Amino acid sequence: MRPRPWPKVPELTGQVARAVAARGPYPLAMRVRDELGELFADAEFAEAFGSRGRPGWSPGQLVTVLQFAENLTDRAAVHRVRYGMDLKYALGLELDDPGFDASVLSEFRTRLVEHGMEEKVLDLLLTALKDRGLVKAGGRQRTDSTRVLAAVRDLNRLELAGETLRAALEVLACAAPDWLAGAVPVHDWADRYGPRIHSWHPPASTSKREEMALVYGRDGFALLDAVHAPDAPTWLQELPTVQVLRAMWVQNYHRTVTEAGAEVKRRESKDLPPGRLRLASPYDTDARYGLKQGSWWTGYKIHISESCDETDVQDAATGQAMVSGADGPPPRLITGIATTDATVTDAEMTEPVHHMLAARDLLPAEHFLDSGYASAELIVGMKKNFGVTLVTPVLMNSSPQARAGAGFDRTAFTIDWDKRQATCPRGDTSTWWSPATLRGTKAIVIKFDKETCRPCPVRDQCTSSKTGGRTLSLQPRELQEVLDHARLQQGDEQWRAKYGTRAGIEGTIHQAVAVTGMRRARYLGPHKTDLEHVLCAVALNLIRLDAWWNGHPLDRTRVSHLARLDLSLTA
Repeated sequence: MRPRPWPKVPELTGQVARAVAARGPYPLAMRVRDELGELFADAEFAEAFGSRGRPGWSPGQLVTVLQFAENLTDRAAVHRVRYGMDLKYALGLELDDPGFDASVLSEFRTRLVEHGMEEKVLDLLLTALKDRGLVKAGGRQRTDSTRVLAAVRDLNRLELAGETLRAALEVLACAAPDWLAGAVPVHDWADRYGPRIHSWHPPASTSKREEMALVYGRDGFALLDAVHAPDAPTWLQELPTVQVLRAMWVQNYHRTVTEAGAEVKRRESKDLPPGRLRLASPYDTDARYGLKQGSWWTGYKIHISESCDETDVQDAATGQAMVSGADGPPPRLITGIATTDATVTDAEMTEPVHHMLAARDLLPAEHFLDSGYASAELIVGMKKNFGVTLVTPVLMNSSPQARAGAGFDRTAFTIDWDKRQATCPRGDTSTWWSPATLRGTKAIVIKFDKETCRPCPVRDQCTSSKTGGRTLSLQPRELQEVLDHARLQQGDEQWRAKYGTRAGIEGTIHQAVAVTGMRRARYLGPHKTDLEHVLCAVALNLIRLDAWWNGHPLDRTRVSHLARLDLSLTA
């Protein structure tokens, strides 16, 4: 590639496009070109291209980001470039320019992935916006995650075994047809593994389905034995599809050698590997089974971070913050995107997300999380390592007294950390204070003498032990004090109102799903899926910037007619 500056908008293209756009609304592609100019310079992508050979298309002129703003396929995007005046204006093309082939977009994405440049497009946009003061460090941000369905079919265990074996046979039939013909009964297996497993219905009977699963298991072991036989070509073992077959069989089957021979059995559900290791598809080996809020899916999880600073402009009807235009507060923009497998929790991604924001010099002062109740260690660690205050729920006291809302829970006891002693509500002091490890974490165990607790008149409100005294379990001092403070805070109405800011990211997730189709992966593998999500994030930012440049406020929350009637009757 020979980096060159973006071409100026041809005079005829600009004249015709502006004349058409004068009737409004002004197209997004044209607005981006006018406001941001050469946003994605060729030189930024030079390392992904060779220095020899036929010159390629200018990366900055490719319509990849605008393609995701309209949720277009590659062919549809190329069609828009060929016939859309707004895109010709944005890319600096003559009106009669035929554009480029759809394969160029696919090749460009592959180059970015191969050179680890998935985040490059978002980095360039955020850098340009920082120079304009539209994003900055400090302030507030919020993060939440949602499911992403992999570009593969959901399969049950029976279908997964059959399709994995079928996929291996298809590859071997192409790579080593002569060897395969002598290694397996091709005629019999062609009927069994010729059509895709999901193209026909498996038996309804449980016993017949189990029998079919065992047939798959025996055939799979037979094929693996043949591949690893001394007279088989050694390179067959290195084929990715053969390695997937072996891993899938280790996870789902086992063989027991008896006097009668080798017996194949399916592993019971309790013996399956954990979700982070269990394969869910032979075609996308990084897709995993995920569970969030009662919903199961196969694929990935996306973690979205965005700015959420308070604005001075509010909607008169709802009280919600609004964006009033280029002279008003800046729009809320996506600052970080992270794609993980479906089993990674929000709390696990908190530190990686902030490392990503720190690299972009966009660390917030406050960060709102829906992290499934953050731990005290996480809250303390974020403050120490990043200077960020997490605004997030923590788990409440889980003692029997706290759950019942009666009796003396942990907060009824006074803790003297310096004297290493606790005092109960009746004034008695503990006799035992010892560091311990509970469920793999550091803790402090405090005990009261049984002779003190046994005659106590309020014993039933303090402990359920029949013979022993009251026992308390605390975290180390710093963590326990942070936890106690957080628990006290989240019971306050002002804190709850402040934490309500976090809910706004649900609207961002809805916009991402509705506008860019982010919830369904277009490509196989985590790297291309991550690139897809980065491009979606850039597209959403451009859409929000376009609304801000045009002075369009944020949409008001929809309220049904019935809810409006109820509000008028109760007002």
